[in-house]
Amino acid sequence: MSNFNQNWTGNQKLINWVEEIKELCQPKQIYICDGSLEEYRNLSQLLVEKKLFIPLNPEKRPYSFWCHSSVNDVARVEESTFICSLHEKDAGPTNHWKDPEQMKLLLKARFRGSMQGRTMYVIPFSMGPIDSDFSRIGIQITDSEYVVCNMHIMTRVGRAVLDKLAHAEFVPCLHSVGMPLLDNVQDVPWPCSNEKYIVHFPEERSIWSFGSGYGGNALLGKKSFALRIASVMGRNEGWLAEHMLILAITNPEGVKKYFAAAFPSSCGKTNLAMLLPSLPNWKIECVGDDIAWLHIRDQKLYAINPEAGFFGVAPGTSLTSNPNAMNTLTHDTIFTNVALTEDKDVWWEGMTEQPPSQLTDWQGNPWTPNSKHLAAHPNARFTAPAKQCPVIDPNWENPEGVPISAIIFGGRRSNTVPLVYEAFDWTHGVFLGACMSSEMTAAASGEIGKLRHDPFAMLPFCGYNMADYFNHWLSMEKNNVTLPKIFHVNWFLKDDKGKYIWPGFGDNIRVLKWIFERVDQSDNFQTSAIGNLPKQDSLDVSGLSLTPEQLEQLFAIHVTQWRQEIKEMHRYFTLFGSELPPHMLHQLQALEKRIQ
Repeated sequence: MSNFNQNWTGNQKLINWVEEIKELCQPKQIYICDGSLEEYRNLSQLLVEKKLFIPLNPEKRPYSFWCHSSVNDVARVEESTFICSLHEKDAGPTNHWKDPEQMKLLLKARFRGSMQGRTMYVIPFSMGPIDSDFSRIGIQITDSEYVVCNMHIMTRVGRAVLDKLAHAEFVPCLHSVGMPLLDNVQDVPWPCSNEKYIVHFPEERSIWSFGSGYGGNALLGKKSFALRIASVMGRNEGWLAEHMLILAITNPEGVKKYFAAAFPSSCGKTNLAMLLPSLPNWKIECVGDDIAWLHIRDQKLYAINPEAGFFGVAPGTSLTSNPNAMNTLTHDTIFTNVALTEDKDVWWEGMTEQPPSQLTDWQGNPWTPNSKHLAAHPNARFTAPAKQCPVIDPNWENPEGVPISAIIFGGRRSNTVPLVYEAFDWTHGVFLGACMSSEMTAAASGEIGKLRHDPFAMLPFCGYNMADYFNHWLSMEKNNVTLPKIFHVNWFLKDDKGKYIWPGFGDNIRVLKWIFERVDQSDNFQTSAIGNLPKQDSLDVSGLSLTPEQLEQLFAIHVTQWRQEIKEMHRYFTLFGSELPPHMLHQLQALEKRIQ
């Protein structure tokens, strides 16, 4: 399948780059993606023929597919992810760095001939609505049909992007699965290499990814472009690229506001973005569940969702935890590493209380409830168009973005951090973001339950020195600009028996309601050492079976725990040395005084 001709674009820089990669990777043929439904259907059928895609039951999930990856290609590979800035200090202490010239030599050796026997796909894509001034264009080259199909869903692909490129810059994104089809090599459904590199060159705004076919390692518009490279663009151009959901909240009187929220993995981001409120006549609509680009316009902060789809974690998603997500996945969805039912539907842990009696597990093997391993991989995913979400906001593709009234930070903490509190001001809010930490879950490698610092939920995704990143957030405070109020939430407090105190899920609307009222300058707060807490009886807990003792536990400030927290933050901040903005240390010292 090739449609390559000399007149496919008028952008000479793009023509030169594609020719350069063709010479390096030596593909059998080149195909320029047009983003059409016909193209998607043809490539899906090709993956069916290659035995990667299995079509799901058309009566239950029309135009949907099940597939599974190689066992050594199932998640983000942070240890193989590099920020190759010209100077090591620009990458900072939280990123892996290598000299860009040396890395280029290493990568060119890996990419040389890597696409032999395969088709080289050229994917023109837009992050954000094509007609938005806030959007940015990328070109991904890949030898993976799976990647093309997922990019169709996750981004805006096609001719309209190429037309815009005539007078626009682009981010070159090079990807290969790293398994050339030489004469003696038999292709496999999921080709990949044991050696993997996901490399970012911030100064030249380019991405090279080798060896993995999975998720953000291969869908380069996602974390690589939309966060790591975009965060550098944002720093240089005066905007923010953030690991945030965007939601709309409408009160019973019909007043609507937009919030952005940052949480580390497994802290309920997608669930909050698509919340089904338990309070009557309150409404939540989804603008995006993962990434937000924030710009100052008309002296306010506006956000766009640069993505066009959801690449969500399947396990734990159910009609109880997130009915809107489940209703998004009824058709035109790609499921990766979930389990397959006998009647060609999908299943994963947490989807129903009881598993089916017979399944095909995520590795393609027979599975029963007596099996010793999980049926779905803990990081199993669904890829679905955002427009299918039953609560997608009418403004989700507004080229101007949506105005943000509140920013919410949060992590998974079983103690210390109360259910909700408000920052005193913008600088204090940036400090709260810088201090974010979360107890580790199965979603990340490491000791479950151990605290991991994850400033702004950006630890794996910031494309430059995190200390400079804190400073960039501080710099958003300018004369005559009305910035959002900043809040911190924690849905995961436990009692002395290890049980969650707060009911969570749909009842999180009660916390959002309090935040909504604070945005309107309600006096429903009381000042504490750590920030503004809800005044007694100002949090709507009507209909909940919370005791007065439990309510007290949700907002208790334990001095001993907070002293330990402050001590740990002092230790963590030393990581950044003299690069740490003085404001952060001043905020920590002020907190220490207030606690004492």
